[in-house]
Amino acid sequence: MEFRPLGSSDLAISPLGLGTWAIAGPNWEFGWGPQNDAESIAALERAAELGLNWIDTAAVYGLGHAETVVGQMLRRVDAGKRPMVFTKGSLVWDQKTRKISHSLEPASLAREVEASLSRLGVETIDLYQIHWPAFAPGDPDDGIEAAIDTLAKLQRAGKIRAIGVSNFDVVQLQRALAVAPIASLQPPYSALMRDVEAEILPFCEQAGVGVIPYSTLQSGLLSGSMTRERIANLPDDDWRKTRGADFREPRLTQNLALVDGMRTIGERHGVSPAVVAIAWVLRQPAVAGAIVGARRPEQLDALIPAATFRLSDAEIDELRPLLPKGSGANVPDRA
Repeated sequence: MEFRPLGSSDLAISPLGLGTWAIAGPNWEFGWGPQNDAESIAALERAAELGLNWIDTAAVYGLGHAETVVGQMLRRVDAGKRPMVFTKGSLVWDQKTRKISHSLEPASLAREVEASLSRLGVETIDLYQIHWPAFAPGDPDDGIEAAIDTLAKLQRAGKIRAIGVSNFDVVQLQRALAVAPIASLQPPYSALMRDVEAEILPFCEQAGVGVIPYSTLQSGLLSGSMTRERIANLPDDDWRKTRGADFREPRLTQNLALVDGMRTIGERHGVSPAVVAIAWVLRQPAVAGAIVGARRPEQLDALIPAATFRLSDAEIDELRPLLPKGSGANVPDRA
């Protein structure tokens, strides 16, 4: 499998990395309903077997639960075969109320890093990312410089190997880069959500910041297995059922038409629509690797061809008329 450098860091990553948002469990604001931890661990182990050498998680996923599950998997794998772990901080929560808030305060980030190290059971986090620059659109982001400086100190102390950011715009990236080297940016990016193509991807390519997009399958909508019936039967505590604008009309019909177009292309090559959707993202030179989600090992087996499959120029042109005019909006603002 091809391994690509992650920005200016010394990390080299596989084209696909396993994301853990969906395995975080229920009873938190952005959950996907009940999950089976044993199946989640099996999926994580299968990812390592298939050559995916990085896992992306976050402290807030399941309010610590996703990191705990990843830690359980890491303890079961021989040290020499363990994938790298990328995690994220800045979203914190109250243990009693489970309410999520945001902090870029240096002391808060230092506590978060220590808590993530403990849950993951590692001495060093391979990539530590600022999850969000602000709590909500329009909120002040004046803590970016202090936050990056804090992570640089933790890097020098050996707590983290590389620094990344998530959901930053170009101006926020420039501010972060003025403080310390930034290895990566994690933005939402899929065929339904293409805002990053205009400014962010060109900037990252020029600045040497590796891009590792999330929601490449638009939270399962581009997988090829999502139907109206399946959406209607999602658990009531699955955020896609209540907040996913792309999972409802008037967008749903157009989105499923795009999936049908991806299916047509995939059938020519013996791959799924999901593989075609991931290829749309990986075709960008700024993208170092794509985050894909799986909750069971067999789901990963179907996705692994995306590590090598590439769309032709003619196939890209075939998909363009099916793309929605606006960006997708089915990712909640705390992903």
